[in-house]
Amino acid sequence: MKRVASAFAAGLLFGMGLLVSGMTKPTKVIGFLDVAGAWDASLMFVMVGGIAVHLALYKFIVRRPAPLLETEFHLPRQSDIDAKLVLGAAIFGVGWGLGGFCPGPGLTSAVRGGTALVFAVTMAAGMALHAAVTRRKA
Repeated sequence: MKRVASAFAAGLLFGMGLLVSGMTKPTKVIGFLDVAGAWDASLMFVMVGGIAVHLALYKFIVRRPAPLLETEFHLPRQSDIDAKLVLGAAIFGVGWGLGGFCPGPGLTSAVRGGTALVFAVTMAAGMALHAAVTRRKA
């Protein structure tokens, strides 16, 4: 139960941060990508803030023998850059640029309906399709 409550609290904090920073608005993303027009740097400041918190706390946290609610840290073991990673990143980037949503803000905004809800439903469909194709190959 502690793990579920912790995950809920982290998700709630993340969603509130997205709302407060205005990052649930696709216009923020589109404005950030419009470097030749009315460029909006606010997304950059949100990203730099997240990176700063990560840099400040990462080494402190991984020195612990284990996370608070797990028996071990689950850090990436593979660092290879392969075709699947590059293709997935490209598809993610194109979708983000076209729609103005990435998963967190898209889900946070989906409660309002409209384009964000369409995004969330199609994202879930894409995830289900990926899972089905991956299972079939295995």
